[in-house]
Amino acid sequence: MKFEDVKKVGCLGGGIMGGGIAQVVAQAGYEVVVRDISDEAIAKTRHAIEDGKWGMKRAVERGKLGFDDALAAMARISYSTDLAALADCDVIIEAIPEKLDLKQQVFAELDRLAKPEAIFATNTSGFCIQDVARDVSDARKERFIGMHFSNPVTVMRMCEVIWTPQNSEEVIATARKLAEAAGKEVSMVKDTPGTYGFILNRVFAAAYREARAIVEAGIATPEDVDKAMITGRNWPSGFFGGRGGIGKEW
Repeated sequence: MKFEDVKKVGCLGGGIMGGGIAQVVAQAGYEVVVRDISDEAIAKTRHAIEDGKWGMKRAVERGKLGFDDALAAMARISYSTDLAALADCDVIIEAIPEKLDLKQQVFAELDRLAKPEAIFATNTSGFCIQDVARDVSDARKERFIGMHFSNPVTVMRMCEVIWTPQNSEEVIATARKLAEAAGKEVSMVKDTPGTYGFILNRVFAAAYREARAIVEAGIATPEDVDKAMITGRNWPSGFFGGRGGIGKEW
């Protein structure tokens, strides 16, 4: 699948990440299908895309998106609870919960439904891409890649494209160009079995371990560590609560 042939993109899973991916891809001019497990989940995703904090209506109000462009992008997004709705998509980006066995199970089912030339991409935060692709056919493994977007997708400019030894140059180029078309800066990352995380999460986890060690050793308070990173390194927030505490999940 060449980048120029990509017309329709599927989002396997809605929510914060899947909805954000669907929004930026639709705004880039692509037809998008969002598949989720229930009507309630779809309603929440649709609300976030259209009316949420980072949704299109707010973007229009802030002058980031034209009114007509927003209407056109909304019209390009369809929603379904049926996995088969993704069958004719050219690229399918998965954004379901970060459970390896669940991802493997759903991708195996999707592999039987999707057209042979379709590219599969996982938005996993850090699972080995080859592990996620374990149960798809050997032919599909060549077209199975990682596309890890930063949250919130509509605001953050980063996308890590994680390639495997099985990927063709065409697939790698298509994933990169699609992310760029959606307005993202791309960092290319080699898939590394036996580790969790790519660039962002591995570097941040190492930094957080050191920050926690500083606090536990009594060298500085959590507040002063956050202050140092925010004012000295221009980080938007700190590890322990400063401006949101980006380290809380760790």
